[in-house]
Amino acid sequence: QVQLVESGGGLVQAGGSLRLSCVASGSLSSINYMGWYRQAPGKQRDLVARISREGTINYVYSVVDRFTISRSKGWDTVSLQMNSLKPEDTAVYYCNAAGQDAGNEYDNWGQGVQVTVSS
Repeated sequence: QVQLVESGGGLVQAGGSLRLSCVASGSLSSINYMGWYRQAPGKQRDLVARISREGTINYVYSVVDRFTISRSKGWDTVSLQMNSLKPEDTAVYYCNAAGQDAGNEYDNWGQGVQVTVSS
């Protein structure tokens, strides 16, 4: 399994940019997907963007053309560049890693970082 540590959250005005980073450690070769999820107050945690080991990328429709997910070749860092931020992007953002290690599937999460976009 892997351990995840996020950084880069903060407060920004609408239209601004932030870059989130997630540093992974542990069994990096076991990772199949890494991604970013977010959870706004009173709402469920939802997928924002995800990248597979093969390089396939998925975005939730509301962030297409504004957010970009990228990863290092060795899977040790996954970043989320967020541009043209809107107040509705305000949430706690969580890094996620999913994979299979020693025959067991896992779904690991970071501690989360707060992103607040003011209008």
